[in-house]
Amino acid sequence: MELDSRPLAPEPYDLLPKTPGFTLTSADIADGAPVAQEFVAAGGNTSPALDWSDFPPETRSFLVNCFDPDAPTPAGFWHWTVADIPADVTSLPRGAGSLAGDLPAPAFTTRNDDGTKGYSGCAPPAGDRQHRYVFAVHALDVASLADTARLGPDTPPTAVAFNALFHTIARATLTPVYRQA
Repeated sequence: MELDSRPLAPEPYDLLPKTPGFTLTSADIADGAPVAQEFVAAGGNTSPALDWSDFPPETRSFLVNCFDPDAPTPAGFWHWTVADIPADVTSLPRGAGSLAGDLPAPAFTTRNDDGTKGYSGCAPPAGDRQHRYVFAVHALDVASLADTARLGPDTPPTAVAFNALFHTIARATLTPVYRQA
């Protein structure tokens, strides 16, 4: 079977309980637009800038992640997870996902599906169809997932997402695309 003959995976957040939305913007990525080389693994491997607003006033922290639902695995591929972003922080600058990135305390990155920590840029198999990269910001009702669910930098991203689900009060997404020839 050729990779690009697989059916598209469903939108990942459509499978979860519905939550209100809020605004997520970026100077670097846009819904449906191709990801620039700066943000792919074989390019600059730099995390894009993200800005969010209009989230619920009861938000106590944020979780940011990037997920590829079209990866040729049964579970997609997690590219980036940042937990425990304080509620008064409404953006991450370009490059915040690097190991030397400037995250606001007490925020921390967890490992991603390639086993590293920080942002892992877009890297679909060569010749595969276009992949979607869902960048999501989750508004949470707890100040710390690390304290509430005993999560830390070595927690797998799926476990972070699972625990965040029970504390998500709103979510915003941007979904750019990328294909490697």
